[in-house]
Amino acid sequence: MHPATRKKGGRIYRMKKISVRFEKEPARDDIEIIIRADSRDGQVNALIEALTQHEPIRLTALDQENRPSIIDEKDIVFISAAGKNVQIVAVHGKYRAKQSLQRIEELLSGQFLRVSRFEIINLKMVRKYDFTLMGTLRIEFDNGMETWASRRYIPLIKEKLSREEGYLC
Repeated sequence: MHPATRKKGGRIYRMKKISVRFEKEPARDDIEIIIRADSRDGQVNALIEALTQHEPIRLTALDQENRPSIIDEKDIVFISAAGKNVQIVAVHGKYRAKQSLQRIEELLSGQFLRVSRFEIINLKMVRKYDFTLMGTLRIEFDNGMETWASRRYIPLIKEKLSREEGYLC
């Protein structure tokens, strides 16, 4: 097999040539990576995945018996706040966070999205989005739970979902 080919699902396809270019932009305080291709295919998705790999984020929270527990970010379904109480709902239980919702949001990766002043969701745990005729958004999770997005956040949510091909409604 030629080095520029890959076998996937019994099919062999030719890998696209990848060119890399660095542009210095002194006023920037972040890094922007733009991938240009004729379509979003397996190679592009693999490249995006490789670029977004990071150390798993773990949060310390208190379980139902007030014992400290460590929760992997990938196990979080959503995080909600009611007053000073911040609750983390994970696939294996509910926890009380020690940090504020804002501080937790700063720690989490790009797979999380704020949907209201009081709630952050894990996009990878969402089963379905229902945009209603009344302009509201119902979010259903894989575990059967649901939440509603604040109308104020719907434009931001739509923008994020339109950028993330895998999350389109």
